[in-house]
Amino acid sequence: MNLKGINRVYFIGIGGIGMSALARYFLKTGIKVAGYDRVTSSTTDDLAREGIEIGFVDDPKYIPTDYSDPGLKDSILVIYTPAVPHDSLQLGFFRENGYNIYKRSQVLGHLSGQFKTIAVGGSHGKTTVSAMTAEIFRRSSEGCSAFLGGISKNVNSNLIYNPGSQWAVIEADEFDRSFLTLKPHIAIVTSTDPDHLDIYGDQDSHSLGFMSFLDLLEVGGTAIIKEGLNRIVPLNKTLNVKYYGLESGRDYSAVNINKDGLLYEFDLQTPYGLIRRIKTGVTGWINIENAVGAAAVSLEAGISGQFIREGISGFKGIYRRFDIRVNNEAVIYIDDYAHHPGEIRSFLLSVRMLFPGKKITGVFQPHLYSRTKDFAAEFGRELSKLDELILLEVYPARERPIAGVSSGIILDAADIDDKCIVDKTKLIDCLRDRKLEVLVTMGAGDIDQMVDPIEKFLLSHAS
Repeated sequence: MNLKGINRVYFIGIGGIGMSALARYFLKTGIKVAGYDRVTSSTTDDLAREGIEIGFVDDPKYIPTDYSDPGLKDSILVIYTPAVPHDSLQLGFFRENGYNIYKRSQVLGHLSGQFKTIAVGGSHGKTTVSAMTAEIFRRSSEGCSAFLGGISKNVNSNLIYNPGSQWAVIEADEFDRSFLTLKPHIAIVTSTDPDHLDIYGDQDSHSLGFMSFLDLLEVGGTAIIKEGLNRIVPLNKTLNVKYYGLESGRDYSAVNINKDGLLYEFDLQTPYGLIRRIKTGVTGWINIENAVGAAAVSLEAGISGQFIREGISGFKGIYRRFDIRVNNEAVIYIDDYAHHPGEIRSFLLSVRMLFPGKKITGVFQPHLYSRTKDFAAEFGRELSKLDELILLEVYPARERPIAGVSSGIILDAADIDDKCIVDKTKLIDCLRDRKLEVLVTMGAGDIDQMVDPIEKFLLSHAS
């Protein structure tokens, strides 16, 4: 891929979290950026405020003229996401006219080769570990650029741009095998719970994808793997492999863990000695493990314990990742992106540990018909750990409906007395009729549009 001579970039599906980070990157480098998305969102609103022209009609006549002139095609790069339908009219126009067209993963892979890249992969946990690692580097003299899969509260963005640093932290997305385009210097795997089985087919193929990801490392490169991922055995035997987790005896582990209000303090056991008194900046038991992973990556990259301690304690979190929106005497409300049974399990365990004895009401929006079909029983099992369950209908995203697949199959699988399915438009009314103690919302679809209304309702209801 040769980006010389490119002075404009057009994104098809610009509102996606990975696409928007790339759009911001090119804008920061002085290249003009425009794009299309199917719907408006807070992300597209933010991009527009930052100076990016965005259209919402999939028709070539709505492409800005300085992008739609085929005579200028050699100076224009077109980037699309695999979530865009193959019959997209705008994508078809660019293809028919011979533009430079690449998937997001291909462009991100090309950019990763220009840095000493830390690639953070995993079925879940990767966004938080990426953002924590970036915050550690940001506080050190090394600095970094970062392409994140969520909006870091420290920088209020999913992009950190630092042209003076040789380091980049990149969230490595396994969907569509996108992470296999990266050129990592250090790679970490946070989890390998089977997911995206519409892409991989089965768990063995999914695990093989992560092994292939680690084998992208150069000879002697560093692979960091969370404890218990026994299926992940790097094929490249020359790698420097380290393990992390909460069990002492691993290369990196948290010991002497103590709760301090809603936060935690621990000592970090490393192959190079003990780093004492690290305090998390965000709540949740799962974030101790995430902090250990971020610390392991950073220490292997040469960052000192001082900056590791500062970065973890100064990390403010990510929107929609264990995001406490309301915490008063009347009610606690936490929003989370959890959309896989493993994520729900970790999230609800952390909530129970923080608020023992309180009633937990959960609202969950399943994401994708295929994932609902593949994991209905597992979703039912994990959601049964709630005291009250409210299900929204499946958010289809890029998929068409599958016969017989709906939120109803999760409802049937949930072994809980107080459970129901409601339309999203009736959710506030449903909550109004309940005595709430701890409310959690979970999902990767458009449930995020309900977070602010729920927060406002709870605050007004309590006053």
